[in-house]
Amino acid sequence: MNLPLITRAIEYDEKIAIIVPSGANATTVEAFTYKDLLHTSSQIATCLLQDAEDLQEQRVAYIIPPGFEYVATQWGIWRAGGIAVPLCISHPRPELEYVIINSGASIIVAHPNYEDILRRIATEHNLRFILTSETLPNHIVPLPNIDINRRALILYTSGTTGKPKGVVTTHQNIQAQVTSLITAWEWNKSDRILHILPLHHIHGIINVLTCALWAGAECHMLSFFDAQTVWNRICEGDLTLFMAVPTIYVKLIAAWENESSERQKIMSAGCAKMRLMVSGSAALPVQVLEKWQTISSHFLLERYGMTEIGMALSNPLHGQRYSGYVGQPLPRVEVRLVDETGLSPLGAPGEIQVKSPGVFLEYWQNPQATAKAFQDGWFCTGDFAVVENGNYRILGRMSVDIIKTGGYKVSALEIEEVLRSHPDIQECAVVGVADLEWGERVCAALVLQPQRQLTLESFRSWAKELLAVYKIPSRILTVEELPRNAMGKVIKPTVVELFQSS
Repeated sequence: MNLPLITRAIEYDEKIAIIVPSGANATTVEAFTYKDLLHTSSQIATCLLQDAEDLQEQRVAYIIPPGFEYVATQWGIWRAGGIAVPLCISHPRPELEYVIINSGASIIVAHPNYEDILRRIATEHNLRFILTSETLPNHIVPLPNIDINRRALILYTSGTTGKPKGVVTTHQNIQAQVTSLITAWEWNKSDRILHILPLHHIHGIINVLTCALWAGAECHMLSFFDAQTVWNRICEGDLTLFMAVPTIYVKLIAAWENESSERQKIMSAGCAKMRLMVSGSAALPVQVLEKWQTISSHFLLERYGMTEIGMALSNPLHGQRYSGYVGQPLPRVEVRLVDETGLSPLGAPGEIQVKSPGVFLEYWQNPQATAKAFQDGWFCTGDFAVVENGNYRILGRMSVDIIKTGGYKVSALEIEEVLRSHPDIQECAVVGVADLEWGERVCAALVLQPQRQLTLESFRSWAKELLAVYKIPSRILTVEELPRNAMGKVIKPTVVELFQSS
């Protein structure tokens, strides 16, 4: 049977699917229809199949900048019966090689920009290597019928707490994740979204790209993030949706603040014409949310999800949204909080556990990790939260954001939110560092505003007005920037190492 994503695309036919910048200075655009996407993906599928009738879940690793070729390749892999393994365009060779070898990829598809590094890996490991610049076949072979329960995608977790694991989702999992969001956020075929997120991560692949294509909407793709380019596009005033991570909103705010008041009005008007703006993948500081609301007239919709489950919680599209909260369970998603004794009492914190048709199938070739990740059929997220007035508030990762100090459990995210209100602090990361006396000592890595200095004594004196004594960091470290992964999440284990080596 044909995959529903493909069947729907056949119905959309001549409607525009993908728009990308073109020309030397990207001053013009090139538009591709759903018909173009179907045709090119069938050519790519034919090329991948060679003489086979079905790739039978062979893994195909691919590295292509955001754009039409990326989407056509992803669809081509699926239509040939393969499992798509997207590679991160900013990763160095060791990380690319790790994903290729760990996933057992037999084919690598690469854009010419990445030929040097990827061809060497393919040669050394005797893998088939295809460049996107190669001529595609004109004759399309009959493509296999793909069962919806087949494995479709392997995404590698951020690796903030160890070696990345391959998260396997089926076509059915993807469909469940997408249709839940389409219902909740009311996607429709008249939507236009600007895509600026990495395409080796669930946020960019599912929440933006696949939702847009499922709905028959237009996906306007930029090959890389540039604040000025994004603002220019927003100023055109025809976008309906925008999704980003907090660090992107921070950069857009900074760019807005550098403009003339006349230009600012045009930029703000472009935002106001959209129906929805979303923030995710990391905690959104309240001050960023408030500043963005002043600029754009949008109270950003925060949601919660992860690679293994898709999206689980969301503030409402219509109705009251609360800063610092990630809302309630999305359609067809069950969520519960669990502590050491069982279900958390009402109003008490606990680990978020999720059950839904969107939950992943397995960690790739890691049955022990898969078994450990589930409890009675519920996926254990490792995130700590509390429900207040019916809305979930994330307290942090159980492993790195819940600090056990002097008999107390404290939330690093809660402390960070307070520290960001200090006039001299631009960014911060709070961690627990092993300590003989306290179990863990609360420590804060700080990025200060330009030309500012801060002593531990003055910092602690300020913090005592806002935080319980046991929550106040007893050590601070000033850094130029915080270590982050490709999605802008702070890598807390690296922050801990900074304190251990200082």
